[in-house]
Amino acid sequence: MLPPELPPLPALTRAEAELIDRYLDVVDLLGRINPGHSGDTYRGLRAAQALASKAAALRDALTLMHQRGEHELHGPTLARALRVLDGERRTARVAVPPGPQ
Repeated sequence: MLPPELPPLPALTRAEAELIDRYLDVVDLLGRINPGHSGDTYRGLRAAQALASKAAALRDALTLMHQRGEHELHGPTLARALRVLDGERRTARVAVPPGPQ
C-alpha cells in the first residue's frame, strides 16, 4: 500500500523555495541543539558547528530575494509550503517541551 499523497507545494519563485529550504535546515539544527530535549552533547555540538554555514545560506537566500526585488514575504503561501514540508513538526522541536502538569 502506498502512503497518502501529499498536497502539492504552492507555486513559489526559485528564491522563495530556497528560503523555505534554508529556513528548515536551520530549524532542524536548532531542534537538535535544543537543551530541553534528551540527547547527547556530541550531537548538539555537531549541529551547532553546522549552524553557522546554514544560517549564512539562509541569509544569502533572503539577500537574493531582496536583490531581485522580492521585498515582501507572502506569509500564507510560504506557510502552506512549510506545512507540506512537515514544518509544523520540525519547528516544534525548537520549542521548550511542556512541563509536568
